[in-house]
Amino acid sequence: MHKNKLCGGYEAIALDGDMVKTNRSECVRVLMLACLGVALAGLVGCASEPVKKKDTSGLVWPSPPELPRISYVAEYHGQRDLGAKDSMKAALLGEEKGGLALKKPYGVTASDDGKLIYVTDTMLRAVVVFDIEKKEVRPLKTDAQGWMSNPLEVRLDRQGRIFVTDSERKELLVLSPEGKTLMALGKKEEIGRPTGLALDEARGRVYVADTVNHRIVVYDLEGRHLLTFGERGSEPGQLNYPVNLAVDRDGKLLVSDTGNFRVQVFDGEGTFLDAFGQLGDSYGSFSRSKGVAVDSDNNVYVIDGAFNNFQIFNRDGKLLLFVGAMGRDPGMFWLPTGIFVDRADRIYVADSINARIQVFQYIKQEGGTAVK
Repeated sequence: MHKNKLCGGYEAIALDGDMVKTNRSECVRVLMLACLGVALAGLVGCASEPVKKKDTSGLVWPSPPELPRISYVAEYHGQRDLGAKDSMKAALLGEEKGGLALKKPYGVTASDDGKLIYVTDTMLRAVVVFDIEKKEVRPLKTDAQGWMSNPLEVRLDRQGRIFVTDSERKELLVLSPEGKTLMALGKKEEIGRPTGLALDEARGRVYVADTVNHRIVVYDLEGRHLLTFGERGSEPGQLNYPVNLAVDRDGKLLVSDTGNFRVQVFDGEGTFLDAFGQLGDSYGSFSRSKGVAVDSDNNVYVIDGAFNNFQIFNRDGKLLLFVGAMGRDPGMFWLPTGIFVDRADRIYVADSINARIQVFQYIKQEGGTAVK
């Protein structure tokens, strides 16, 4: 267990033996049998002593005796986490037969019930689907028109459609649950590098961050271009390499304005409302802000790839808690990128260099906000 600091109080073979005389063929035979014996012994050892996972029961932030606000749930690297086993043949050859595994995840989203997790992987150049109920990890198979070059962000709508930004294609792809391309948006609007993505189904909006053009492009749910706002600068409402996006429960758009080391808040028409954050290495500051998300109490979660954590702010921009540090253990990160909070307040984080998705739970308290 570790402690987190909170703004205001808490944190969140070699063989040995005698020389014997033998002919060459006998020597070869002996060596082969010895090597096979070592290999089989290794297999038996692996079978009887599986890799032990760290005990994560009771892993919460902040640490006891403080009231827990975030708890650790699970991590997913690939098929092996859902029950795959290696074959003896694969082990003899030094290979794994554990099925598909993540290599460098960037974006993440999930279905409302948490049974399907979608992950963009920039090394696999694919969207990877974790089907928790079927215990299956598979790539999303797309049609010829829907091949992907560098998928970054992914979101789902209530129809099951999959929205994916592809920075090399310079498009927002809208796919059916089966992977058929329904729309490819962005060419007409000359999007330079689509990265972040947010859906506001209640108001019929799709927001795309055009990072290199320092602007936000807005569509309706049928793919019609509605408006574009933003220009490069550091004044309120101006942007400098915006990356990730989120929409809160009131329809406000939150932009991870990475080059300005802040999060900006806009209404649906692109009118500036508020901002928080600044460059620094203290609590509440940013160095390399990435993913942004919002829970059911409108608390704002911001990933920082340089700090290897996510920070949580209230709706007024006050820092409440941070989770994470550099490392490979549960609750630690190595260059995290994307974050998503589902309707049940499960928090999904793309932990890119660790090649995994970590899942946490926001603990809602009676009578309102859990994090205070």
